[in-house]
Amino acid sequence: MAPLRFSANVSWLFPELLGFPARLRAAGSSGFEAAEIAWPYAEPPEVLARAAQAAGLQLVLINTPPGDREKGEMGLGAVPGRQAAFREGLEQAVLYAKALGCPRIHLMAGRVPQGADRTAVRGEMETVFLENLRHAAGVLARENLVGLLEPINTRITDPQYFLDSPQQAAAVLQKVGRPNLQLQMDIFHWQIMDGNLTRNIQEFLPIVGHVQVAQVPGRGDPGSPGELNFSYLFQLLEDEGYKGFVG
Repeated sequence: MAPLRFSANVSWLFPELLGFPARLRAAGSSGFEAAEIAWPYAEPPEVLARAAQAAGLQLVLINTPPGDREKGEMGLGAVPGRQAAFREGLEQAVLYAKALGCPRIHLMAGRVPQGADRTAVRGEMETVFLENLRHAAGVLARENLVGLLEPINTRITDPQYFLDSPQQAAAVLQKVGRPNLQLQMDIFHWQIMDGNLTRNIQEFLPIVGHVQVAQVPGRGDPGSPGELNFSYLFQLLEDEGYKGFVG
């Protein structure tokens, strides 16, 4: 049974430091051997690659670009009419992943369009998502990269997000049927949406390519006060044979 491997999510950690290079240095100095960045696109990839190498860090995850944040976008994968922008963003993410030596890209689904009824547009959005994911799987396979789908809770964090449960994400992955697309498990979101963490982890771990953790409800680090027992959860991941990174 291999011990868990942890990565520092420098989009959240070390917020007192400006810029990802400084945060990567801090992560390395704190004993991390891996790191992840949600959106690295404000910094040239060469700068980040040098900073990670100097800090002794492997970059293990980035996200596709969010789209137009001023218009409320948070990913484009399932958003009708934004297919071209999703594919353009995917190309940018692949460029960064290759420069950073990063093997995984979170393919952000995006939000239900403002003013639309979730139930009414669900079918159309899933069709767009499947189309974009099949395209992404081909692009990523040529570069030996893995794409990840992350459900984000709609109770608290993002009420308009399209993909909000592991059950929904697993069904999408099954329909796409590409081995280089996997599930990204953020225990913070899973606990808020469904709880039942032991059974859900056991059920879905075979298709999980990356894990993220934060305490509930405050989204602090695992050592902060909250309702999750991380000693138990980390042991469960080990016992179930998880070999990826925990961000």
